Amino acid sequence: MPLAALADRRVRGEFKAWRDSFAATPRKADYARTTLARIMSFAKDRGTIATNPCEKGCRLYSADRTDKVWGEPEIAVVLSVASSDIKLALVLALWTGQRQGDLLRPPWSSYDGSHLRLRQSKTGRRMVMPAGTPLRVLLDGTERRSPLILTNSYGRPWTSDGFRTSWSKACARAGVTGLTFHDLRGSAVVRLALAEATVPQIATSTGHSLKDVEAILDAHYLGRDVQLAEAAVLKLEKRTKL
Repeated sequence: MPLAALADRRVRGEFKAWRDSFAATPRKADYARTTLARIMSFAKDRGTIATNPCEKGCRLYSADRTDKVWGEPEIAVVLSVASSDIKLALVLALWTGQRQGDLLRPPWSSYDGSHLRLRQSKTGRRMVMPAGTPLRVLLDGTERRSPLILTNSYGRPWTSDGFRTSWSKACARAGVTGLTFHDLRGSAVVRLALAEATVPQIATSTGHSLKDVEAILDAHYLGRDVQLAEAAVLKLEKRTKL
């Protein structure tokens, strides 16, 4: 296609039809369109083309993680079959509520025996998180084979793909399906709420904004968590006879 054809109003439809040819795998389709949009954005920014017909396109793939929360049974079964490397990653995620990428980077120097320090890649926010006793015990008992806290079985830093592969294998051995490592981030919020932590306390602990914590608790998790309902009724029973 000549560059001049990109100015034709019909071209956007042509590119959408091209994207839709991958519709059987929505993520692949969205990735293809996004990659092409980036290339055209580069060209537009440098004056090679006047318009980007692939910008602001809707996605084919959408994920609804509303009910995707790691419960204690799922956590326990993965811990029972996972390697020590995966166990440490799981416990880190549960006690910090951080993203996979942010947990794969911190060096041992970021842990002082009581707190863990890291910088969130998405927000740039610097986090100082108290290490809960289970996490602290695990960290203190872990052999330091690398400058980084999380490493693979060879003592080398994880790549994102390498970690996802090992994590998926551990979940498969445990028979856990439909849950991702990223779901542990929301689960950390729920666990803190179940422990009666306030919204500001949760936000300070995980690095979420107050608005995001409220959204998670209100719309995605807590309204569907029977443990919260049971805890609320127990509190009510203690305060009233009616």
